[in-house]
Amino acid sequence: MEQLQVIQSKIYEIRGQKVMLDRDLAEMYGVQTKALNQAVKRNIDRFPEDFMFQLTSEETQKWRSQFVTSNSIKMGVRRNPYAFTELGVAMLSSVLNSKTAIQINMGIMRAFVAVRQMIALPKTDQLTELQNEVKELKDYIEEVFADYNDINDDTRMQLELINQTLAELQVKKKLEEKPRRRIGFIQHDE
Repeated sequence: MEQLQVIQSKIYEIRGQKVMLDRDLAEMYGVQTKALNQAVKRNIDRFPEDFMFQLTSEETQKWRSQFVTSNSIKMGVRRNPYAFTELGVAMLSSVLNSKTAIQINMGIMRAFVAVRQMIALPKTDQLTELQNEVKELKDYIEEVFADYNDINDDTRMQLELINQTLAELQVKKKLEEKPRRRIGFIQHDE
């Protein structure tokens, strides 16, 4: 599985196509980029434009700018690299006829299929998931506010009853605190 992820990380989109670059393929096949390109040139009739194309200087510059390296000007590339489409990568296995090339090619084909499936699958995409989550949150918040308003009405009524009771108690206390007339006989000092 890890090899599949490594291969997928080396699949780029250039000119609207999923491609792999000659240097990445050469590294995976265990050959020099020069040797891979020579094998392709010896069999150039097997690699039409929809199988392989060479990047323009502008495309190469954009591609280089995506990677930060110690020598970003040259990046070890003396000429514009070749980009191989899925069909071109499949054709490479017939040009580089070794067991390693065949094994690596199978992994690359699996990676291209996996990338295609990720693109083709109708995603229960993140947008739909986010929309559902927002709707759930909205419904929850509306429910909370409805409960809050119900509590508010109930609380308001209870507070009014409490205030009314307190007012009655205050009136009663004032009546109780009024000075009372003394009861009993009055004695005068003689």
